[in-house]
This record gives sequence, structure tokens and C-alpha cells, in this order.
Amino acid sequence: MTDAVRVKICGVTNAAAIDSAVSAGAHYLGFNFYPPSPRYLTPERASALMRDVPAGVTKVALVVDAQDDELEALLEAVSADVLQLHGHESPERVAEVRVRFGLPVIKVVGIADADDLAELDRYLAVSDQILVDTKPPKNARLPGGNGLAFDWRLLQGRRWPCPWLLAGGLTPENVGAAIRLTGARQVDVSSGVESAPGVKDAQRMAAFIQAAQAG
Repeated sequence: MTDAVRVKICGVTNAAAIDSAVSAGAHYLGFNFYPPSPRYLTPERASALMRDVPAGVTKVALVVDAQDDELEALLEAVSADVLQLHGHESPERVAEVRVRFGLPVIKVVGIADADDLAELDRYLAVSDQILVDTKPPKNARLPGGNGLAFDWRLLQGRRWPCPWLLAGGLTPENVGAAIRLTGARQVDVSSGVESAPGVKDAQRMAAFIQAAQAG
């Protein structure tokens, strides 16, 4: 077994999920601040949960097309280490957020086919990390967390100059194959380790991290 693959558990909503994820070896925890999501947390609730996250585990604040005043209020309330931009933010907006708020930024880019890889390239110079996710279906209510995978062969043999995470439809059952096919050294999961929308399952989180690190 190797610990080279880093795992992000996204959409944690309570202390039990945090404890289980950390105990299983998660490197990142994602806190969702997008109100339509079943994983949404108020800043006040998230602030209390973040206080119990141990040093060495990165706390990621997920937002969707948030304006400056929203980000200011959020970051006054919570002790996030990283901002994850999961909306339609342009490369210029990503660069602006990164400078204005002084935090590393993960930009999410949705992939459906090879044409979308050009969109990903536009963000490489302005993001600290890229999260390669499945492009949501048209009229989808959520920009992510839909449990859908894209064709991982699109990433085969590709390398980028900044760190990246693979997401989209990953589960304990398929994450090993996804890593082998794409070469990902970081993976992100939300719905794939849940027993119901927004409810993290301790056994599935442990199985996911074990499978990812076994690669």
C-alpha cells in the first residue's frame, strides 16, 4: 500500500463524518456552501465543525459563483485553508479571487468530451489546483455531486503543470481503476461514499481511501 494518492472527502456535514474521514486517512475535507445542495452548511455550522479538524487536514470551502461580499462574509466566519470555485467563474475571476482573498484556489472544470480539455487549459495559469469533474447534465440542479463519471480515457497520458484532482462518479469499487487509467495522484469523492444524499458512510469512506491508496 502507498500513501501517495491523496483523497478529498467532499460535502461533510457533521462531526461523525469528519471523524470517520480523518481516521480513514483523508487529506482534504470539503465544506459545501452552495444552498441548493443536500450537503449545504451555514457558515456558522461549518465554523463549529472546522474547529475540530486536526492540523494537517486541509479544509476546503466550496462555493458556486460567489460574489466578493459573500466570500468576505464566509471567510470571516470560517477558517478555510482553500477556496474551491465550482461555478462558471472565468479565468479572470479565479485570478481575482486568489489575489483578493489570499487563499489557494481549486478551480473545478467539467469534462464531457475531448473539446472540454481546452477549457481546462485556460485555468492552469490562474489556479493552484484543478479539479477535473464530470460536466453536469443540462438542467442539472447541482454543478457536482451528481454521481456521474466521464470517460476517464480522455485523461490518459495527460499531464498538467499544476496539481489536479480527479472527481466525478468515483466509488470504492471503481476508484482504483480510475487511478490506473488516468494517473491521478489526488481524487475527490462525495456521493460515492454516502448512504443517502448528504449522509456520509464511514465504511464506504474507509473502503474508498483504502482502494485509492492501493491504486
